[in-house]
Amino acid sequence: MPSNRVLRVRTHDDGVAAHRLREGVEQLRKELGVTPHFPPEVEEAAARAAAEPRLPDLDRTDLPMLTIDPEGARDLDQAMHIERDRDGFVVHYAIADVAAFVSPGDPVDLEANRRGETLYAPESKVPLHPPVISEGAASLLAGETRPALLWTIRLDADGEGTDVRVERALVRSTAQLTYQQAQAGLDDGTAPETVRLLAEVGPLRLAREAARGGVSLPLPEQEVEVEGEHWHLGFRERLAMEDWNAQISLLTGYGAADLMVYARVGLLRTLPPPDPHDVRRLHRTARALGIEWPAEMLYPDFIRTLDPLVPAHAAMVDASTRLLRGSGYVGFNGELPEQPLHAALAAEYAHVTAPLRRLGDRYAGEVCVALCAGTEVPVWVLQALPGLPETLRTSAQRAGAYERGVLDLVEAGVLEERVGEVFAGVVVDVDEKEPTRGSVVVQSPAVEGRLTSTGAELPLGTDVRVRLVTADVQQRRVAFELVEVG
Repeated sequence: MPSNRVLRVRTHDDGVAAHRLREGVEQLRKELGVTPHFPPEVEEAAARAAAEPRLPDLDRTDLPMLTIDPEGARDLDQAMHIERDRDGFVVHYAIADVAAFVSPGDPVDLEANRRGETLYAPESKVPLHPPVISEGAASLLAGETRPALLWTIRLDADGEGTDVRVERALVRSTAQLTYQQAQAGLDDGTAPETVRLLAEVGPLRLAREAARGGVSLPLPEQEVEVEGEHWHLGFRERLAMEDWNAQISLLTGYGAADLMVYARVGLLRTLPPPDPHDVRRLHRTARALGIEWPAEMLYPDFIRTLDPLVPAHAAMVDASTRLLRGSGYVGFNGELPEQPLHAALAAEYAHVTAPLRRLGDRYAGEVCVALCAGTEVPVWVLQALPGLPETLRTSAQRAGAYERGVLDLVEAGVLEERVGEVFAGVVVDVDEKEPTRGSVVVQSPAVEGRLTSTGAELPLGTDVRVRLVTADVQQRRVAFELVEVG
C-alpha cells in the first residue's frame, strides 16, 4: 500500500503483541538484508574514535543551545540557539560533527557507505553509525560538550536569510526538549528564549516558503499503542512546534545550497518540476472530487487550502503525492547540474543537518566548512561526489521498503482479529487502469488498505462502508471490499 504517512509506536509492556511486532520486524530485516548489529572491527574502530575525537579550537559553549526532538531520541544531530538583533534574528544551528570521529576509509566510514541511512522501526533502529558514536560521543546530548559544525545564519525582520557561514566549534546543549515540552512551555509562558523566538521565526519562514512557491503536503501521522495482546492505532495531530523546528533545518539546507552553487562544487538534494500531464490530471481529480481549484491558482497555493480531515480533501492530498516523486541527489564539481532545484521547495537545497542518520550530510557539510574557511574541499569528498548519488538512491529505496513493511505489519496486527467487520472509510485512490481497485483510509482504527469493488467503479473521495477481508501479519497485508457508498 502507499507509504505516504508517518508512524510512531509506543510499547507499554512486553505482551504478546509486542513480541509479534518484534518478530515481524526481524523477518522484514532478513528480507531486506539489514541488521542493527555491526561487525566487530567496526565496533572496535568506533569505540577508539569515540575516545579520541578530533576537537576544534573554537569554543562556543557560551551559547545556551537546546535540542527539540521526538520523545526518547538519543541520536541528536541538531541543537539551536536563536537571538534577536537590530536587523532581525541570528540563528545558531549546531550539527553533530561526524568527521570528528570518522575518517575516510576507516571501518566505520566503509560500513556507513554500505548502509546509507538509519532505518527506524518500533522500539529499535538499524543505525548508520554504531551507537557509541551516534547515541554517545557525537550526539548533542544535554550537558555534554561536543564538536559540531556551527552554522550562523542571519535573518531580516521578515525572516529572509541575509548571511550564512559554518565553522567547526565546541558546543554544549543546555536542555533536551520533546516537541510536546517545547509546545507546552510556549503555551504556559515558561519556554526558554530560543523556543519563544522559534515561535516567531518559524511562521516567518513558512510565509517565505509560501511566497516562494514551496509546498508541503499535510500528510497524516499514525501512532500505534502496543499493550498486552492488543494493538491500538490512531491519527496524531501534528504540533506547530514540529513545523517551526523543521523550518530551521530547511533554512540551513538553503544556506548550504547557496554556498555550494556559488562555488560550483557540492551535493544537492533535488526534485524535478512536476510533469504538466500530472498537474492536469490533478485538476481533473479535483473536479471529480468536487473541490474548487481556480485556473489561476498555482498548485502550492491550492494544497494549502486542503484539510486532510475532510474526506474529499484527504483523497486530494493522497493524489498530490504523485507530483513529489523522483527526488534524488546530484554531485557536481566545476559545472552546475542541469537540474539543481528541489521543486517542492522552489529553491536549491542540500541535506546537511542529519549526519548521524544520513550519509550524504557529512560530505555536504565538509564542502561548506571548506568553502567558508577559504580552504580546499577535502580530496576524499571530491572523489566521492560522482558516486554518492547512486549510493544514496539505493539506501533511500531500502529505507522506503523498510518503512512500508513496518507500516503494513502494524496495520495487519491492529486488524488481525477483526476480519469480517465493516468499517467507515474514504476512498483516497482509484487505479486508472482498473477503477474497481484502489485504496481506502479507515479513520478508526487509522489504517489505509487495498480496496476492491465487485463491478462498479470505486467512488474517489467518497465516504464508504467497507468490509475487512484480509489482515495477515505474516504477509503484512490488509485488504477491504466495498460494501456500500455513502
